[in-house]
Amino acid sequence: MSGTPCRLRRQGGFSLLELMVVLVLVMLLFAVVGVSVSRSIGGAEIRNAAREMTAGIRHTRGQAIVTRQQQVFHVDANDRSWQAAERERVSLPDGLEITLDTARSELTGENAGGIRFYPDGASTGGCVTLLAQEREWQISVSWLTGEVSSECDT
Repeated sequence: MSGTPCRLRRQGGFSLLELMVVLVLVMLLFAVVGVSVSRSIGGAEIRNAAREMTAGIRHTRGQAIVTRQQQVFHVDANDRSWQAAERERVSLPDGLEITLDTARSELTGENAGGIRFYPDGASTGGCVTLLAQEREWQISVSWLTGEVSSECDT
């Protein structure tokens, strides 16, 4: 051995600080993905509830025309439920709220009432709103034609 100093070789690897930074980044990524997935599920629930309710309102209108008798689509905001003509009452999933804006003559309580359809397809008109977090679906019924339309306001 000649007089050259022995050089120590540093072994490759990660420091504790680098590992902790990576773990924090991974945790943040999981948090963002979790929030995104829960918002998607909430959006799917309100969209599905709005579709079912729109179908129920259209069914009630159709029953009025077919049977040639007045039919009423009922909404109870306190129970968070609705009922189409000749069908069972439907309760909304947890996290969804409902409001009804209808003719005064169709109110059956402080937070309950209905939209009446006549044999010619016309109605008393009104608007049913579904709310979940920041999302809002409005289902509107024209008083003159009884036409049912829905739209999402986020």
